[in-house]
Parts: sequence; C-alpha cells; structure tokens
Amino acid sequence: MPVEPARQPALFLPHGGGPCFFMDWTWGPADTWQATQRFLEGLAATLPATPQAIVVVSGHWEERTLTASAAAAPELIFDYHGFPEHTYRLTWPAPGWPALAQRVVERLEAAGLPTEVSATRGYDHGVFVPLKVAFPEAQIPVVTLSLAASLDPALHLAAGRALAALREEGVLIVGSGMSFHNLRGYFRPETRERAQAFDAWLTTAVESTGRQRELLLTGWRNAPFAAYAHPREEHLIPLMVAAGAGGDAAGRRIFHDEPMGAAISAYRFDG
Repeated sequence: MPVEPARQPALFLPHGGGPCFFMDWTWGPADTWQATQRFLEGLAATLPATPQAIVVVSGHWEERTLTASAAAAPELIFDYHGFPEHTYRLTWPAPGWPALAQRVVERLEAAGLPTEVSATRGYDHGVFVPLKVAFPEAQIPVVTLSLAASLDPALHLAAGRALAALREEGVLIVGSGMSFHNLRGYFRPETRERAQAFDAWLTTAVESTGRQRELLLTGWRNAPFAAYAHPREEHLIPLMVAAGAGGDAAGRRIFHDEPMGAAISAYRFDG
C-alpha cells in the first residue's frame, strides 16, 4: 500500500548574504556565516520525512501580484554582485513541478488572491543558496512563489493560510529572507542593541497564537527599531507566508545568531 506523506512544517529561514556559504569570506571574517550554515546543514534531519516537494517564497522575487513559477527545469539566477567568479558557476539542478505550481495558483485564487504564473522563472539566490546547503542532492521538486509588490503583511499571511493544506501532502513551505536586513547597519556599534530588541519582539510575535500573532505581525512596524531592522521589508515578508501556513498554534524559534553584530533568527510552525 502507498505510504501516506508526512505532514510538513512551515519554516522561515535566513539565507545569509549572497553566496556566503560557498566562499571563504563575505562582508567580514571567514566564520561570519558558519553557524547559519551548520543550522541549514542539519535542517533535513529535523523534518518528519523527506518532503514530497518544497514551496519557497524568497525575498528576492517581487511581482505585481503573487506569481508561481511553473518552470519544469528552473535555472539558477545569480542575482548578486561583486562576489568571486566561482560563485557564478554554482549548480543546484532541483526540478520544478508545474502541476504543483498550478495547484498553488488554484488555492490562492480560491482564497480571493489574484495570482499569475511564470513559465520560466528560475531559482534566485534566496532559493538556491540556502536549499543547496540544506538539500544538496537537489532531488526534491521546488516551486517558487513571488512576493506581491505591495508587500502587504496581511495579504501574505492570507497567502500562507491558503497554502497550509499542502503541508498535509508532504509539501514543505519555506519563507526565505532575513529577520534583520539593514545592510548599512552591519558592524555599527548601535546595531547590536537595536537588532536584539527587534529580534526579541519578533520572537514574541511568532510565539503568540492565532489572532494575536496575526495582529502583531501585520503591525510589525510598531515593533522597537522596526524601521532600522528593515528599511525595506521584502526580507521580512516571507515570514508572513510561513506564519500563515503554520496554523494557529504558537511558532518557535529554531535558530539564533548575531553575524556582523546583528541578531537573526529562524522560525518553525507546526500548528
């Protein structure tokens, strides 16, 4: 008899800086991203089973409206600049899954969320950089979903809720971004305290339940040092999709570090 797929969680993962896990240095000492790399390397072992597929929302893809990629063999998009030449020759040939992309679109549209399809969109570095570390075999099909250009947190929470049922079918839902993303703030003396304050608030929000979590996350701009942590919020909004897909139970922090003096966290939702 066929084995029922294991129910997967929804995750929010930090994807580091550029191709940082595949070079000896980036924006600082060589060990800047070692803790994040070790976390990602151990991620698969924390899942209930190998996912049937992964749906990823990256902070590096924005479209007018939510857009799913139906590419069968997505190419890598090297959307970073000024890094060593070998980082533009990385490979990660994970297949797409057009039929799943269509189901993603159908679920979003059934929830009243306008959605489009891209036949050609590949894997930007918010997708392939962390997943190449976490799933180096590149055998699990991946469907990517854009952010909507509005960056409306309520809309992206709703998108996550619309996709939540896919978890029951063994689909891992991943928001790929950074919980702190102020490139001018790294290594500055005032950043540590400000980033810690925002991270503590964000963790409290994630660890809240149901309607309270929704109110906190949609009002994230009221958090301490919110505008400092995210001068522009595209790297935070993938968290909204993960939280929306994560059900009403409390989420939890599963990783924390302070690269370049700025607190970052990863979160998991099993509800």
